[in-house]
Amino acid sequence: MPSTNYLEQAVLETIYAGTDLSFGTVFGGLYTSAPGDFGGGTEVSGNGYSRVPIPPASPVGGAVFNTLDIVWPTPSGSWGTVVAFGVFDAVTGGNLLLYDSFSGQAVSAGQSVSIAAFGLLTTME
Repeated sequence: MPSTNYLEQAVLETIYAGTDLSFGTVFGGLYTSAPGDFGGGTEVSGNGYSRVPIPPASPVGGAVFNTLDIVWPTPSGSWGTVVAFGVFDAVTGGNLLLYDSFSGQAVSAGQSVSIAAFGLLTTME
């Protein structure tokens, strides 16, 4: 999963400037247009959408999997075709930390959206 320039800068500041790199809870967001290293993209909005907390997990060997399901609220209307996932440091606003694209999935009203336990692998590139 690619990291954003924001996260890369924060890691370097932690290593070389002694700043504290602690994000606490991180949140998963969905996109209809994929972001990149500088952010951007189009995050889903409306129809009951909100970012959701990603359950804490411990990295092993430079990688980490979600150990619990990540489940978004049930849409009250279309969310469009979701093509990417992002990890944020806040439930609204905040900074995009990590992101990845995938084949598009149309999301309609009443459709459940989730990532199953061990379905999300995160490594730093």
